Amino acid sequence: MRVEVRVELKPGVVDAEAESIEKSLALLGIPSVRHVTTARIYDIEFAGVDRTRAEQLAADAVDRLLANPVIHRVSVRSLTD
Repeated sequence: MRVEVRVELKPGVVDAEAESIEKSLALLGIPSVRHVTTARIYDIEFAGVDRTRAEQLAADAVDRLLANPVIHRVSVRSLTD
């Protein structure tokens, strides 16, 4: 079972990488860019577990390693192959 974990900065947290990309796109002459945000996406594959257990394991990984609840917002979704 595969699970996708998406980790983004919460609104109000400075996203320096996104700001740099916004400025660079403008310098490259790429028009109409209103806003850029960045995110990390983790595609985790679990063996021998059902969807519910895979989502629980992914949530545990988020809590213990993948995100900081003070600055990150997280979404977890099951993927079907």
